[in-house]
Amino acid sequence: MSGALLNDLKGRRFWKNFAVHALSAVGLIAVLAGLYDVFFPDVAEGVGAWMTIITVATALIYAAARSWPRPIEQQYEAPNVKISLIRGDILEHNADHLVIGMQTTFDTATPRIIARTSLQAQFLDKIYGGDVKRLDGELDQALSDKAPVGAIMKPGKTKVYEVGTVAVLEQATRSFFCVAYSEMDAKNVARSSIENLWRGLDQLWREVADRANGGAVAVPVLGGGLARLSQILPAQDSVRFIILSFMFACRRERVCDELKIVVQPAQYDRLDRLEIQAFLMSLRAS
Repeated sequence: MSGALLNDLKGRRFWKNFAVHALSAVGLIAVLAGLYDVFFPDVAEGVGAWMTIITVATALIYAAARSWPRPIEQQYEAPNVKISLIRGDILEHNADHLVIGMQTTFDTATPRIIARTSLQAQFLDKIYGGDVKRLDGELDQALSDKAPVGAIMKPGKTKVYEVGTVAVLEQATRSFFCVAYSEMDAKNVARSSIENLWRGLDQLWREVADRANGGAVAVPVLGGGLARLSQILPAQDSVRFIILSFMFACRRERVCDELKIVVQPAQYDRLDRLEIQAFLMSLRAS
């Protein structure tokens, strides 16, 4: 049994659902047995113990089947879109398009400016083979039609773009949407805010709608790491934040066919995934 499944089975939400379904099954069986006894009063005599065993067994099986943790995903009809939560490495994920969070300066140099452990650094290594010049060249090309809004005196890149700027790096079969939602200071310390993240996501969905031409878009959990939002926006809340932003955008216009939120394994195992599934289902009803 995997650690993620074991955590789900230990969760309060699983046992709450299990109890609700088990009691529902017992109630239904009791009603049917009572009706049967009314029409055939002598048939059930002497089978009370067996009836109790069958009722309990049926209720437990039914509750387990209804409550057992399943892949966290939800298909919506209006808007026609699917959202799923996936465990893994986003850079190894076979999605049509990927989202990479960046700063408003679009710095790329590692390790003094961009930490080696960050998704940005892994993006440079795995997708561009560590070729920072090629990545910088494609970023410059993608930003060529966007005017900087300022400059900052610091090591590394000094042009500052507006929060929410998206540099789209197009490859043969997919695109990388590099969205700026955090800002560097003079010491190359990146920080973001809830407002900047929301603004970045809003602009991101607009670019995806214009450039992705449907398909699936994979996004990591945003706000942690270099953005320093994990204290006020832990991973559980970040996932819901991304989902809510995406749903609002989809109700405004068609964005894409599917959103995949890809979570690192250690982080994924700590999430209350049944709560996220309940959150996804609540959006279906609205």
